[in-house]
Amino acid sequence: MGYDTEILKQKAIEAIEKNKLLFIEDVCANLGCAKSTFYLHFPEGSNNSNDLKELIEKNKINIKVAIRKKWFERDSDTGLMALYKLCSTKEEHKKLNQNYTDLTSDDEPLQIPKIEFVRNNNDNKNKR
Repeated sequence: MGYDTEILKQKAIEAIEKNKLLFIEDVCANLGCAKSTFYLHFPEGSNNSNDLKELIEKNKINIKVAIRKKWFERDSDTGLMALYKLCSTKEEHKKLNQNYTDLTSDDEPLQIPKIEFVRNNNDNKNKR
């Protein structure tokens, strides 16, 4: 049985808003359609696809804001530390982390030593 794109979109919008869905897979499961069917009706980059992804992104933002608000209001050490790390500067973050590892080399190019292989002439003499 085929799906009508407009009806499918309306049902997707309702499901995203009602159930606070965060992923396309959740939308497909809620609609009862395969992911391939979803992308057939809402191709990547299309206005319809972008509209649905925008609603999902709003849900993600709202959830993150709510979590950060709870961390702040509960006044727990763990929540406050997590929130501080999110808001900290690079220098503050380094000081807070006891195991901080700089994987960027502070934007300096990595100095990778050149490895040269030298053939030992004695190997040829021993083969004779």
